[in-house]
Amino acid sequence: MVTYSLLEQFEIISLVGLRFKSFDFSFTNSSMLMLICFFILFFSSHLISLNGNGYVIPTRTQNVVESVYKFISSIVFENLGKAGQSYFPFIFSLFTFLLLSNLLGLIPYSFTVTSHFIVTFSLSLVIWVGKLFIGFQKHGIKLFALLLPGGVPVAIIPFFVAVEFLSFFIPLVALGVRLFANIIAGHILLKVIAGFCWSIIISGSLFIAHFIPMGFCFFCFFWKQLLLLFKRTFLPCWRV
Repeated sequence: MVTYSLLEQFEIISLVGLRFKSFDFSFTNSSMLMLICFFILFFSSHLISLNGNGYVIPTRTQNVVESVYKFISSIVFENLGKAGQSYFPFIFSLFTFLLLSNLLGLIPYSFTVTSHFIVTFSLSLVIWVGKLFIGFQKHGIKLFALLLPGGVPVAIIPFFVAVEFLSFFIPLVALGVRLFANIIAGHILLKVIAGFCWSIIISGSLFIAHFIPMGFCFFCFFWKQLLLLFKRTFLPCWRV
């Protein structure tokens, strides 16, 4: 009997080996999915650019891209105002990359880039360092005033500063862990349910009437996973 690991879907496989001494620069399945996401992001952005191939009356594809564009633009404007529009390209690219990575990961025998903590943590680190840099650029040393708001009793100042200092660093790890852990758990559960359904089918003990509730449960869970996917994509961008 052949057994399959639930974690083999997250295994990084080298497609084109490339090593230099102790360094490994191999082109992997993770690299390929990232490259696909980049090309989709590039062509979709080109579709709505001023010198792109967009139409005055948008096609269905252009309509989808413009809807995502307007959605992210409204979020940026509501939270940051007009001054935040300069950060829109980064937030739009981040949202689209995460969305495409998670969507492509739902394709059978594909690979989910965000299922590896090094990817989600790297994105989280870029966001955290960027926020810190912009904060110093705009407020200077006064940025540390957020560690001690006004009106705090003197007796609890050391405790309050320690808690605020810790909470300042928590998003650095929390954003990456939240996305990575949710993707891992969701895909494992999806594979368990799919494997259970397939085991019943090949066992020969399945009646036609069983397909209806079994298919309905799998369909509902798949759409639940899809909705959670959008939530996981939205949260890191909202935290920016």
